[in-house]
Amino acid sequence: MTETLDALDYHERTKHSVYSVQTSRHFLDWDNQPLPFKIYTTLEPIALPRDFAAPASAAPCFPSLRELARLLHFSAGITRTRVYPGGQKHFFRAAACTGALYHIDLYVLCGDLDGLAAGVYHFSPHDFSLRRLRAGDHRQVLIHASGGEAALAGAPLAIVCTSTFWRNSWKYQSRAYRHCFWDTGTILANLLALTAAARIPTRLVVGFADGPVNELLGLDTAVEAALCCVALGDAAPPAPPAPALPTLTYETMPLSAHPLDYPAIRAAHAGSSLADPAVVCDWRRATFTPERPPPRRSLRPLEPTSEQEVALSVEEGITRRGSARRFARAAITFAQLSRLLRAATREIAADFHPEAAAKSALWNDLYLIVHAVDDLEPGAYVYLPDAAALELLRAGDFRGEAGHLDLGQELAADASVNFYALCDLEQVVARFGNRGYRAASLEAAILGGRIYLSAYRQRLAATGLTFFDDEVTAFFSPHAAGKAVLFLTAVGHALPSR
Repeated sequence: MTETLDALDYHERTKHSVYSVQTSRHFLDWDNQPLPFKIYTTLEPIALPRDFAAPASAAPCFPSLRELARLLHFSAGITRTRVYPGGQKHFFRAAACTGALYHIDLYVLCGDLDGLAAGVYHFSPHDFSLRRLRAGDHRQVLIHASGGEAALAGAPLAIVCTSTFWRNSWKYQSRAYRHCFWDTGTILANLLALTAAARIPTRLVVGFADGPVNELLGLDTAVEAALCCVALGDAAPPAPPAPALPTLTYETMPLSAHPLDYPAIRAAHAGSSLADPAVVCDWRRATFTPERPPPRRSLRPLEPTSEQEVALSVEEGITRRGSARRFARAAITFAQLSRLLRAATREIAADFHPEAAAKSALWNDLYLIVHAVDDLEPGAYVYLPDAAALELLRAGDFRGEAGHLDLGQELAADASVNFYALCDLEQVVARFGNRGYRAASLEAAILGGRIYLSAYRQRLAATGLTFFDDEVTAFFSPHAAGKAVLFLTAVGHALPSR
């Protein structure tokens, strides 16, 4: 019987504190570093088209292999490669990932598309191809596992995101289960921006029976597991009954010489898994709208801004993206901050949010430490999305405190502004069970990924950072009392790396 671990217990066990960081004996075994790709050794690649760049005004040809290739490239593909002396290569990916370890894989389930036969496919970024795991239309497996989720039932194709745990736990140990959702969320932030610009209906689906989905993809769940699904498109003909599911035994390249197991990851994932479609339907009936206290001070409204004022397209911003390694202590404008906040808090179409949900339905609140923003007093703030305004919690120069909260690093101290996503996890888990932990973590990471993308579209720079959990909550308390920090993004003007 698989051991399970409650989400709140897992979160508590994997918190960073000054003591835990100072007493850690973990070291990076470079000879045992895992591959950053899942590589099937016996499956033939189906090359994806690379002529997917189109003028912004051109309507996408969706669903088609060409448009699927564009979405995959700009959400999880390799955008550029750096070759170091000696021939070592570093692959820059479209979305940020903790430690640049790239443990998230994407699988495609589709009916017949223009240029691609119905099937179940693995996206292989290393050679920009698909590899077919199963022939035929298997969407009905996903539809049934989700309890008949309407968005999946009407979608011509769906993407399933998985994590291979060891590819991240090599560096981050048991805390890597948090990163499953952090790194999926930054990919989804890109994907949601791409589909919104192309007006492709898109819905995030977190509720599904885990067993059938993992079986469909042929996953060894001690190593890799499905995290969430994305329904793309609508008005598709009904999916036919799924073909038989023989066990998949395709060989993959070994990850490293001696993969290590962190049982807390598997136990937390098992604890947040759903057993069958009936349980999924019950799970989806839950609701949660955070209770937020009324403002105690006058608010600073955001500046009116428009999408047309952003310097770069979504694709150009993704191509420019890279995690900043140094920030100049220079100011951004209040208009730039306004765009960052608006971009981050757009509605997210997801099965754990009510249909046409207001921004107040977001489970995470954005707290800010502002160091250098023109025409805005330095200090600690909370953003109120329904009012499109900032509330000042405490004025002051908090560069030193911000650097400390970021495990004593300089990046958070040198940035222009830091964004922290905090959520009342106890309330979420009380209503949505352990599965709510997945949803809350994904939502926080989507907010952070949107800040990333908006920053680069405005020719700024950004990076995701880790943190001392309880000290972040304490810093923003009493307003943030009882909340857990789930994501941290720093934004500013980049300096060249040393």
